[in-house]
Amino acid sequence: MSTAAAQSKKVSFRAKEVTVCPICEENHQKEQMFQGGGRLIAGKLAQDLRRTYEKNKKFGRVSPLDYVMTVCPRCYYSAFPKDFSTLTQVENEAIRKQTDLRKSYVEKILGPLDFMADRNLATGAASYLLAFDCYQLRSPANAPTPKKAMCSIRAAWYFADLHEEFPNHNFDQIRDLLYQKAAIIYGTTLEMMQSGQEPVDSVAGMLGPDTDNNWGFDGVIYLNAFLTKKFKDQLAPKPEDQVLLLSRAKRTLAKLYGSGKSSKGKPGPILEMSRELYDEYNVILEELGGEK
Repeated sequence: MSTAAAQSKKVSFRAKEVTVCPICEENHQKEQMFQGGGRLIAGKLAQDLRRTYEKNKKFGRVSPLDYVMTVCPRCYYSAFPKDFSTLTQVENEAIRKQTDLRKSYVEKILGPLDFMADRNLATGAASYLLAFDCYQLRSPANAPTPKKAMCSIRAAWYFADLHEEFPNHNFDQIRDLLYQKAAIIYGTTLEMMQSGQEPVDSVAGMLGPDTDNNWGFDGVIYLNAFLTKKFKDQLAPKPEDQVLLLSRAKRTLAKLYGSGKSSKGKPGPILEMSRELYDEYNVILEELGGEK
């Protein structure tokens, strides 16, 4: 079989350049996805801004998210590619000290992992769980909060898929915990967009949350409102607290919807979903006795 024919049957390849882990100095070649060739069959855009993909008869399950994170196969340090080698000495030391803990906790959830092999559902999910842990130890100058928000929601998507594949492993509970974590962190990101505690502007080009469309700050506003509504009972058990929580999210969402109506540059799908979500907010708040 020719090289071209063999490649046409594969989803990914190994990069020629070697990636050196700044934590443990392990060398590896990052796995990357082939472009084109009918590998991706795009499906619908979900309410949480996830782009779904249909199973491919030739290639099976294909997801671009599998290949985003750079993960050291030895110490399990994980980060977005631009951040992988930009560690300060303090960050490096903190992440190195957590190596054994990081590896043991993720393998308790997902079992033995092999990041030298081709990425799959388990290593895809792990790549975001591990990155979340590592960004906990990064300095504010690195804008870790929006990156943790992205890692949380992407990991939630993976655990939704894992639950479908393995319904008896309680992956749905982890999925919901990750969604709730994302709800909290997207709210914090929204606050940081206004306070300047972290250079959130520096990550505008990668906010996603998926890989096919970068909804940028509009996506942060929408996801804050969507996740707040979805998990209002967990975030605020008391009805009076729910009113305050929902009212804040609704006011921010109104700015997105209002600016979209007056700007031809706003993307149609997120504007339409924002309008529908705004209407749902009105109904819920009315049921709770109205805004105070």
